[in-house]
Amino acid sequence: MSRTATNPPPSPIATGLRGRCPACGEGHLFKGFLAVKPACEVCGQDFSAFDSADGPAFFVMSITGFVVVGMSLWMEITYEPPVWVHALVAGSLAIGLSLALVRPLKGLLAAVQFANKAAQGRFR
Repeated sequence: MSRTATNPPPSPIATGLRGRCPACGEGHLFKGFLAVKPACEVCGQDFSAFDSADGPAFFVMSITGFVVVGMSLWMEITYEPPVWVHALVAGSLAIGLSLALVRPLKGLLAAVQFANKAAQGRFR
């Protein structure tokens, strides 16, 4: 799918969260759960420059921590459950949210890098 004046580039948010190619919006960005493909199978866009580094992990930890701590405080104030219930709920919620968020956030950061033409910093 080629871009023209009537066919603008796809939204980086939509393509990133869905794990699609940020250039065409059709091809897949990932070859596994988190491994990025070398290139798009539809348009041939090179993905080798995409490096989200620790960005997805930071956002996943921040969002998950906020939700888990909030849920634990609410549960303690409302129901006063035993410690094992807190551990079961917090552990399940932390693992589930982490697995659910890491791939979409990695795709989003890669798509935003592409949209902003981010590149490695260089000294002149």
